[in-house]
Amino acid sequence: MRLTPVYYVILRLESVAFAKLPKGTVDSLLKDIPKLKKILTYHVVSGKVLAADVVKLKSATTVEGSDVKIDASHGVKINNATVATPDIAADNGVIHVIDTVLIPA
Repeated sequence: MRLTPVYYVILRLESVAFAKLPKGTVDSLLKDIPKLKKILTYHVVSGKVLAADVVKLKSATTVEGSDVKIDASHGVKINNATVATPDIAADNGVIHVIDTVLIPA
């Protein structure tokens, strides 16, 4: 039996992203595991989408189920987060480092 590989795009946070959150937010999320899971899966997209492909998109559906908006008019922004470092290769996809925590609606 041969399995088909599954690829993901991970929107990894820079450490400064957490500093932008209101005080107490991280502690609050650590106590609310369902909400934390929702936020974490909002930072994952199925597929292997490199920066060259991202600029052609207007949105993408996250593993959480909601869409993120993509704006490539001045650099690449995903919702209100700037992609600081694109295209970090991983065995099962690609990582794009962003500067802001994405919060689903």
